[in-house]
Amino acid sequence: MTRNDRQQGHFVVATPGRSVCDNYARALERIGKLRFIALGTRRGTAGVPPEHTRLNPWIGLKTFVAAKVLSPFAAESFRFGLLPEFDRWVRRQLTAQDHIISSFGYANECFKFVRAHGGKTFVDAGNSHIENFWETLSEEHSRWNCPTPPVALHWVARAKEMLAGHTDFVLSPSSHVTNSFLARGFKPEQILKNVYPVDLTCFRPSKEERPKDRPLTVISTSSLSLRKGTPYLLEAFRIVRKSIRNARLLLTQIVENSVKNIIPKYSDLDIEWSPGLPHRQLAERLRDADIFVLPSLEEGLARTAIEAMACGLPAIVTPNTGANDWINSGQNGEVVPIRDASALADAILKWADRVRSPEPRHSMLPSPQEFSFAHFKRCFLNQLYDKDLIDERH
Repeated sequence: MTRNDRQQGHFVVATPGRSVCDNYARALERIGKLRFIALGTRRGTAGVPPEHTRLNPWIGLKTFVAAKVLSPFAAESFRFGLLPEFDRWVRRQLTAQDHIISSFGYANECFKFVRAHGGKTFVDAGNSHIENFWETLSEEHSRWNCPTPPVALHWVARAKEMLAGHTDFVLSPSSHVTNSFLARGFKPEQILKNVYPVDLTCFRPSKEERPKDRPLTVISTSSLSLRKGTPYLLEAFRIVRKSIRNARLLLTQIVENSVKNIIPKYSDLDIEWSPGLPHRQLAERLRDADIFVLPSLEEGLARTAIEAMACGLPAIVTPNTGANDWINSGQNGEVVPIRDASALADAILKWADRVRSPEPRHSMLPSPQEFSFAHFKRCFLNQLYDKDLIDERH
């Protein structure tokens, strides 16, 4: 076997649950380069046939039971505790010709095996480098006296081990993620930028004029947590209400434990709550709002901001959301510092008059096609071609 034959082997995608990694498997399947996707679930993923799917439903069942009987943090810790079991199961199915794609700490032994046999390892970085991720969120949990850490320490340890000595390439969805890895010693040639596909089928601007009697309406469609910057969002809206008394805030009632003691302190605000909604209803809710806000401290690529911009809303985000890569200040939103409620409020007020004009809306995304699967597939596979890991440019 020549060096080139070895380099151009087949790929294994391994994640315990359904995730954005499914997209890599679909892309590789379409060119005949996927050996299999390994999942800890009872069902596979669309676009990958059963013969290229390996399932371990017992892992999913254990995770499901834990989520029912344990606290959210304990259930997540238990789920991460299953990673060595998943790792060993996948490792037994690898061959010497495999490359592998996985995420933080999921498949450490698999990464070691693949590299020892000349294959390449790819970490899908759905968030910033684990050390940056941990430091940012640990500081936030300490700031708000949160009784639990942001995530389980044993998962952080596995993720650090994977990145420290067993990772060849990083699959990055945004500049925030890319910069965090460059700052931790990774080289530019190790970073493959792959913007995750976002299904924007339902997300379109309203065809009707904005109702003149609608008060200024601010919306955030993500879950609520310290990681999402919820305290700064609420404080910013309180500042906005001093200038615009009838302004209202639309939030999703998916509240993580980290902010359950904080939200009641803002009971004076006019908040309209909604459960998590399917895409069609979510798009309607976005079209009934004026400004989207997401002051997250840590995201790889915030899908919620992309959906809002596709519906014609300006997006006010932080540089840690990934979505900031598509913001042009004053044109389709603003980028404000993390942990800065005053800057957030100023940005909302800056846009208040503009969004209440009767002009028809248009998509605020400069390049909606960048979020198609076709674009993702082409960019991902062309980067593999450039690394001499597949034999045809796409």
